[in-house]
Amino acid sequence: MELIKHNPNIDFIKYRKVAVFGSLAVNLFVLILLVVRGLNMGVDFAGGSELEAHFTKSVTATDVRKAVESAGFKEPQVQEYGSPEEHAFLIRIGKLSIVTPEQATQVESAVKSALGADLADYRFDPDQGDKFEVKTKGGADGKSAPDDKALRAAIEGHGVGVMGVNVTREPNGQGFDVEISTSGVATKLEAAFQKLNGTDGASANPANEVIRRIDYVGPQVGKELRNRGIMAVIYAMVSILLYVFFRFDFRFAPGGVVALVHDVIVVLGYYVISHREFNLIAVSVLLTIVGYSINDTIVVYDRIRENMAKLRGKDFPTIINVSINETLSRTILTSGATALSLIGLLFFSVGSIWDFAMAMMVGIITGTYSSIYIASPVTIWLEEQFGRHSHLTGSSGNQKTAAA
Repeated sequence: MELIKHNPNIDFIKYRKVAVFGSLAVNLFVLILLVVRGLNMGVDFAGGSELEAHFTKSVTATDVRKAVESAGFKEPQVQEYGSPEEHAFLIRIGKLSIVTPEQATQVESAVKSALGADLADYRFDPDQGDKFEVKTKGGADGKSAPDDKALRAAIEGHGVGVMGVNVTREPNGQGFDVEISTSGVATKLEAAFQKLNGTDGASANPANEVIRRIDYVGPQVGKELRNRGIMAVIYAMVSILLYVFFRFDFRFAPGGVVALVHDVIVVLGYYVISHREFNLIAVSVLLTIVGYSINDTIVVYDRIRENMAKLRGKDFPTIINVSINETLSRTILTSGATALSLIGLLFFSVGSIWDFAMAMMVGIITGTYSSIYIASPVTIWLEEQFGRHSHLTGSSGNQKTAAA
């Protein structure tokens, strides 16, 4: 059975200039949008809180979004996931702490007043969530634990609710570490969700709690993750450039890398235009597409190298066109088989998995396209500029002369 005719004779190279200019226009459009609109950075990169909420009754994403906004958190991202019977949502907000700078200053003064000379260190970082960290000297003997009730009263006196006070002795036995957890993002949203869920006051029972999980990512951590993600993509491209250079020839390497840059920009365009969340999963998509795209490009390059020896006397564009046609069935079947699994995810998944599948689908399509209409035309252009294989056409001329 042949789904694709064996060695078709399609003139791909004929339209290479149109394809290249069209691709350049698309890439330029995406880059302009990237500057003007930017990416919708997720909690992984921008910092903030991510909560997983499960309701006992049917609610919509709009209902959940309104509940979050009523609690004082603007522009939340709400995604439904799992089966409809679970009533589960993933909520992302850009805040880690609801303690205002003024309250933090007032609490610091109150803690210093409550502990006096016993205070060794005080720390509150709004990027680390709603908690105060205090170190004490342990009194005159170094072994007296601080009065947690006095600390609680000092903090609550300034309108900051205290959820718990955890006191632990220093490893050296001198002094104590005190971590004071305050009523923060989770507490405020839990109250709003309980009201939406129709179970006011039931949150005291853990079985009735709506919020099942909450994670915090500070801006500094998010910035580091973003930078590392960008560097991972760059390192992958440089490594591929070196591999193609040693595996084939310098003239082949730029075409492969230009195709990779094209594919990455197009996938970024999907995130910019759709305004879907750009997070660590999106970085994994980019890295996967980089590997997938170069795989198909190398298959075409390998056939070009074989045909350069088999088809001596043919001009370079003809050799490339023959090579693309000979590998076309493999390219389409490989891409099609990969796309089938993604189609299943697109139909049956939601949330971040759906985002992954959709971005991968865009990457597979553009990766297949770039192997034919980006990598190969760049290789032809370099050959035309440097003429390293002019002896191929020259040998044809010599044969004609000898025949004459």
